[in-house]
Amino acid sequence: MIKTILVPATGTETDAGCYAAALAVARCFSAHIDALHVRLDPAATAVSMSTEGAGGALLAGIIDKLNSDADEAEAKARAAFAAFCSREGLSLATAPAGNAVAPTAAFYVETGDEARWMGAYGLTADLSIAARDTPGGDAVARSTLEALLLETGRPVLIAGAAPPSADFADRVAIAWKPTPQAARAVAFAMPLLVRAKEIAVLTVEEESARDDAARLVDYLAWHDVKAAAERMTPGSDGAAASLLAAASARAGLLVMGGYGHSRLREWVFGGFTQHVLDDAAMAVLMAH
Repeated sequence: MIKTILVPATGTETDAGCYAAALAVARCFSAHIDALHVRLDPAATAVSMSTEGAGGALLAGIIDKLNSDADEAEAKARAAFAAFCSREGLSLATAPAGNAVAPTAAFYVETGDEARWMGAYGLTADLSIAARDTPGGDAVARSTLEALLLETGRPVLIAGAAPPSADFADRVAIAWKPTPQAARAVAFAMPLLVRAKEIAVLTVEEESARDDAARLVDYLAWHDVKAAAERMTPGSDGAAASLLAAASARAGLLVMGGYGHSRLREWVFGGFTQHVLDDAAMAVLMAH
């Protein structure tokens, strides 16, 4: 059961897609949505600038400007949240009130590093929403996605290129690979899978073909979830592009594990995961 959903409230155009994805899930489970806005810390930013030779008077002016920008961003985030709640008829709540019959929402503000705060809040959310990552896109959005995926132990729903429809999870594709990451993604997605009308388990043919997909279909059947397996041959664009194209044609939601090869200061995602983050137009539920 999904009862708490974390959403980034940035005050930018990406909020609309994130709110729409959160609401589509929240309506299924009468869940609560926590919108988190993280303000830039002007003092911390000023300290980093002071090491680069900024003088006292200049530094004070920079802090004032950063504070003004932070106030403006928070005001935009609050306005977008208020408009969202008003438009969708969401009641405000900071604590559960018995058996909820409709989604509720709350707005929170923290100051500091957005990725760190989103990761901290994500530890106690059933599901976190992240904005779509784009090539050459916002570094903060990317680091936030990485923190949610790698540091919370919870699933992340990455909003699609366009806001999802209310029935986006009626048709689900599972990118299946016999790994712990994929298994966790399926387990986290189970509340949505039991409600889906159509589920396709997609695998890519490899030299050592096995019956892993068939075992997953059998496992889902024990949970009264009907699914069909489909083994694919990679096209000229490669396995990732072929699987993503098949998923996009069959479903509104893709469930998959998040894979990576190494981590230095940031996680470097593997080829298939990166391809999905860059190119998937659909919503993606991912777990690491």
